[in-house]
Amino acid sequence: MRLVRCNLQEHGSAILRILNDAIVSSTALYDYEPRPLSSMTDWFEAKRASAFPVWGALGDDNELLGFASYGAFRVRPAYKYTVEHSVYVDSVARGRGVGTRLMRRLIDSAVEQEKHVLVGGIDAGNVGSLKFHEALGFEPAGVVKQAGFKFGRWLDLAFYQLILPTPRVPVDG
Repeated sequence: MRLVRCNLQEHGSAILRILNDAIVSSTALYDYEPRPLSSMTDWFEAKRASAFPVWGALGDDNELLGFASYGAFRVRPAYKYTVEHSVYVDSVARGRGVGTRLMRRLIDSAVEQEKHVLVGGIDAGNVGSLKFHEALGFEPAGVVKQAGFKFGRWLDLAFYQLILPTPRVPVDG
């Protein structure tokens, strides 16, 4: 497995396939409908415009096994050191360390970009994802009860955070 920076042309359709699988088969994403391919153009453009990384894990056959990225946590300027991350692994590649490799690289990117807090919004019923985050040093930061409704039931949204030693010199404004 090797990690690469993802781009729309080479990885957009594979990322979309992984996202759409999560939408239709899990509560990892609180969307109802699969996204169209055209949505990937805006998604990648938003990542590029804010210099947010998109890391992918490629298998020996160069197939995308998973990806990880982050984006703005909130739009107010004082949140500039906090980002909300996502990590998704193809169902055929789970349990092989793909998510861990991606998250470690994403954490390194956040440090390199002088971010201070990584936040994950995780369906509280997704015990595997909660344990995964805890194993990487994330701590619970609260639960919004009944934040979503999908598959005929209310979903609680757990927030997990990892505080980083950066930025070296935080500034207002």
